[in-house]
Amino acid sequence: MVVLDHIDYAAQSPVTDPGELSGRLDAVPGDLASLQRTARQLVFHYRADGDFAENNIAAERIAEIDTRYADRMFGRLFELHDVPLGTERLPHQRLVGCCRDFTVLFLAMARHRGVPARARVGFATYFVAGWNVDHEIAEVWDAAEQRWRLVDPELLDGHLDPSDGAAIDPLDVPADRFIVAPRAWMACRAGEADPARFVVDPGLEIPQTRGWPYLVHNLLHDLAALNKQEMVLWDTWGLAERDELAAAHLDVLDRAAGIMVSGMAAADQLRELDSREELGVPATVTSHSPAADAPLLVAVERS
Repeated sequence: MVVLDHIDYAAQSPVTDPGELSGRLDAVPGDLASLQRTARQLVFHYRADGDFAENNIAAERIAEIDTRYADRMFGRLFELHDVPLGTERLPHQRLVGCCRDFTVLFLAMARHRGVPARARVGFATYFVAGWNVDHEIAEVWDAAEQRWRLVDPELLDGHLDPSDGAAIDPLDVPADRFIVAPRAWMACRAGEADPARFVVDPGLEIPQTRGWPYLVHNLLHDLAALNKQEMVLWDTWGLAERDELAAAHLDVLDRAAGIMVSGMAAADQLRELDSREELGVPATVTSHSPAADAPLLVAVERS
């Protein structure tokens, strides 16, 4: 059994590779604070950061949320405002995106500096009191403490959890405040958590964005991230596209969650899970993009 070493996560994936723009990333120091501070200046969150028109963003720029690869993300950013990374940007000079895009750009910059980092998909408790809200952040290997540290590339300093007023350190998010998808799945399966409290948005009444369907969705996305396949959050495939799950499917998901929950999961086990048709990312996924009128079939590059 080969353990997937943290060093494997220091190399770029097909998604995070900045390509010909890699030299532009030299402007960002490799310390966590600089990487996080830079990343949070690069994206205008299409739902959370306010009205497009009030921020001088044309409505058709919603299409930027489907930008999948970091080289194209950085390319668009320099089209919008050709200044060194780390320079403060006005909202309209940022890429329109979501939490996944903050994370992909953070990973690209961290890996460029040789920092072992990976995406984690799960649920944040620190946005809406009483709810576990769909979110994607980064996990960075802390060599001094020999542990994986959760880093939220989107979060501003001084953010308070509305449930209890606790300050959330974006450079070291507590594991009970960001629940990675396998832990969420296992807690709900054990009856220790209510699946109805796991949602994309408490006010969004689309069934597929709430409860068990979205727990499955995020479990598959987190598995992809652990295999260095940082998917767009509205991509679906495998068991996430089934309306009902049989007992055998639940067993597969239980086993996957049990393997993934380990901070140092075995590489051969993760790859075996990825090779399963029900779990792994196929060559083509279905994208339920908020920018499109109907689902799209999208070909993706695999690690």
